[in-house]
Amino acid sequence: MKDKIIAKASDLFLKLGFKSVTMDDIAGEMCISKKTIYKYFCNKEILIEESTSMVHKAIHQSIDSIVDKNHNAIEENFEIRRMFKEMFKMGEASPVYQLKKHYPEIYEKVISREINECNTIFKQNIEQGIQQGLYRKDIIINTYVDFYYTLIFSINGNISSEKEANELELQALEYHTRAMATPAGMIELEKQLKNYHL
Repeated sequence: MKDKIIAKASDLFLKLGFKSVTMDDIAGEMCISKKTIYKYFCNKEILIEESTSMVHKAIHQSIDSIVDKNHNAIEENFEIRRMFKEMFKMGEASPVYQLKKHYPEIYEKVISREINECNTIFKQNIEQGIQQGLYRKDIIINTYVDFYYTLIFSINGNISSEKEANELELQALEYHTRAMATPAGMIELEKQLKNYHL
């Protein structure tokens, strides 16, 4: 039952926002009593923490499955961007923005966890792109990793509209890729941008 409550809460939080969803809403959606929810979670903040943890796991499982497909580095980034777009398309409001605004302590925990994971993913992607001849060999990898996640987390934490955040993240990915790309990388980037909008 605990996992079912977390799954339903995660779904509602992403769709409607962390602030607006109440324990009553979750109980109503599940046709259970609020008392049942409080049996597992003494308050909404703990449920939000558990939900963000579940979403984090789901996101990184999806990223791992994309990485396992051995796309080239630029295509891999666009596949990850597509996955995020699909995962968060149901909500009007950016869940990360809401979390930062209404539950800053949970937001800080989520961001520090994400930065650790994303550091590894971004770094591996740049190393792979250099090996494939798509990114320049003279890149200071750690600096470019820092630039990119600063851009992405700044968009997520400061833009309230999920649609606008998605569009800006795509522009950030294009900007990031152009900054690193070799001539072959530029050709691949143009191809991915064209395919992304199809």
